[in-house]
Amino acid sequence: MARNVEFNEALAIQKAMEVFWKKGYNGTSLRDLTDAMQINSSSLYNTIGDKQELFVRCVRHYTDLRKLDWEKRLNSEKSPFATLVDYIHEAVNIIINGEDSCMAVKSAFEVATNDQRIKQILAADDQRSYQFLNDLISKAMEQGEIRADEDPSLLADYFNSTWTGWYESYILHKDPLKIKRMAAFFIKQLSK
Repeated sequence: MARNVEFNEALAIQKAMEVFWKKGYNGTSLRDLTDAMQINSSSLYNTIGDKQELFVRCVRHYTDLRKLDWEKRLNSEKSPFATLVDYIHEAVNIIINGEDSCMAVKSAFEVATNDQRIKQILAADDQRSYQFLNDLISKAMEQGEIRADEDPSLLADYFNSTWTGWYESYILHKDPLKIKRMAAFFIKQLSK
């Protein structure tokens, strides 16, 4: 009888998340996961469950990390507009330099259309992203960094959908200048 391997579950979830992030749900085998987590399949089934349950936990972990990042940015000493500009530039860098880009976007297209739990996790993440952007934009307006006649909720929705469009555009065209120009245009529109 094979013995169960004891492991740090949080670390195992992180390792599995990295595999799913790189290969996607459908491209990831159980062997890929157990190798990355350094456990055997019976340990996986006994502690976490099947591949689907592990994926749900990985997506939840990923969105929890994003939530912590947004909270940190909202509490930054930088001005709200500077924080927003930094966030936009980091998004561009992730798109054009990161091999794995955004796990939430990847999961939305690959899995969320057929999996209600993933859809709910990603919908909550999208709402938190919207709220983060709305709060930043509202604070920037209060401080006179963005015109007060703009609608912060519309700008937050617009950026959320624009960011996904940049990601898709880069996948299709691999043109970093195009993404940088779109980001610069968006920042210019905000700073009028």
